[in-house]
Amino acid sequence: MQMNPELLTKSGIICGLGEEWDELLGAMRDLRAARVDILTIGQYLRPSDQHLPIARWYTPDEFAELKRYGMSLGFRHVESGPLVRSSYHAWEQVEAATA
Repeated sequence: MQMNPELLTKSGIICGLGEEWDELLGAMRDLRAARVDILTIGQYLRPSDQHLPIARWYTPDEFAELKRYGMSLGFRHVESGPLVRSSYHAWEQVEAATA
């Protein structure tokens, strides 16, 4: 099946559930290899005591490093931060990816 190369693709990663740093980088490489254009990376926030606990808090510097790494892989736009979600400023992400 052929995909229209002009269509943008987007995916997201939520950090803090026990993954290792190299697993995050590997997931990012896999997403880019699948030709994903826009990537969001955010911190898992436990909604209630009935949900999984937070295994790790990522720092702002780590989110900045993930963004730099994603851009070096060729993503057209990476939104990375503790409160980022897949719909986070979605229109601005599309505009940045097509600029």
